[in-house]
Amino acid sequence: MSFTSLQFAAFVAIVLVVYYAYPQRVWQTSVLVASSIFFYGSDNVQLLPVLAVAVGITFVAIRLGSQASFAGAALGIAINLALLGFFKYKFLFLDPNDWAASESGWLKYLMLLPLPIGISFFVFHNISAIADYFRAGRKNIPGLVDLSLYILFFPQLISGPITRARAFFPQIETKKVADIPVVQVIKLLILGYFMKLYVANNLNEFTTWMAPETMGKLGGGDRLLMIFLYSFQIYADFFGYSTIALGLALLFGYRLPVNFRLPYTAVSFSDFWTRWHISLSSWLRNYLYIPLGGNRGAAWRTYVNLMIVMGLGGLWHGASVNYLCWGLVHGVLLAFERAIGLKQVDEHSRWIVMRIAVVFIAVSFAWLLFRFVHFEDMLNYVKGMRGNFAFNFAPEIYLAAMLSALPVILQHFVGDRTILQYFVRDETRYSKFQPVLYGGMLALAVFARGPETTFIYFRF
Repeated sequence: MSFTSLQFAAFVAIVLVVYYAYPQRVWQTSVLVASSIFFYGSDNVQLLPVLAVAVGITFVAIRLGSQASFAGAALGIAINLALLGFFKYKFLFLDPNDWAASESGWLKYLMLLPLPIGISFFVFHNISAIADYFRAGRKNIPGLVDLSLYILFFPQLISGPITRARAFFPQIETKKVADIPVVQVIKLLILGYFMKLYVANNLNEFTTWMAPETMGKLGGGDRLLMIFLYSFQIYADFFGYSTIALGLALLFGYRLPVNFRLPYTAVSFSDFWTRWHISLSSWLRNYLYIPLGGNRGAAWRTYVNLMIVMGLGGLWHGASVNYLCWGLVHGVLLAFERAIGLKQVDEHSRWIVMRIAVVFIAVSFAWLLFRFVHFEDMLNYVKGMRGNFAFNFAPEIYLAAMLSALPVILQHFVGDRTILQYFVRDETRYSKFQPVLYGGMLALAVFARGPETTFIYFRF
């Protein structure tokens, strides 16, 4: 059930009515858990047992960990990682055709189950809950229903944001319809759907030309342009989902963490990772980088930690050499800028525009590792730019592409205070234009939407 479908809109409307019909904490929590299970099972009911096993293991591990049982907490984390590894990486070592031809049995059934959608996200939620409550000891141990809500809450279940347990559980309390921040919810939903339906879906019409079977029709200039268009597309797609999730969560009285903060205005690669997929980078920092030692040891050790964290962060996205290389590329960039002292920069420096441009270009080229399944196809795409700067499409095609990308560009330029402050002293003067702005975004999302495409991060 996609966020952009009419079925989902009807689902949310029904859940909302039932949720607020009886404002009691236990009732509301149970309604959200049941609704989230229905939401997840609507696409493939076969995967519900996997979800149940993950929740059950985490519930037991939290109780063992809260009694200062390191072994219990560690076992819970290990089993969650094993679930992630089994479903996401099993066919790196096994041939699915061998299992399809084998005799029936429970092992064959497991091997041929599809990848559980969102497994990367709910496994990280499970680990966060186990680790946070192990550190907290016996304080406020959640019950099974509350834990299920934290893991299964449908706005964040499929693609995040990844919420820390200690930030979510205090929010589980009775909610009242009068407390809904209606204006904020409407803004978030309009912005999220606009970014997905108008920006990302329309940009997808252009970036599909990057596919191996059609890239031969692109000139070198086209190929370079497509790289930047895909960079805008993947941002608009994931930013759109995350913003919709924030709005949906607020409808039910929950605040999820902001996942993006104008990443394409980053002045360094470390700055980029404080702005892009913030919930993932925070998770990797808190539960992997810091436990490994962070930057507390020798410089070489810090560089090794960066490479380990970013490499595993790449593999978290999928069982592919491309994803591993993408993570390692970012690890090298982070280590390099730290080694030469470029991690920090004065935001008023005359070099700030150049720094932003360098980071954006490097990040955009790295997205090629996401775009192509096979490494050879990516190399062929890049080779096609060598000594070739032709643009092979009609001018109106490029105009349409730039109109689709323009909202991302304007959002980053107008929204960044480090840039805006030089031109605008009083932001309140623009408040009266907000109804026109959001009305325009809603109209474009409805009447100028691109062809339907799934969210890019659904496959992770």
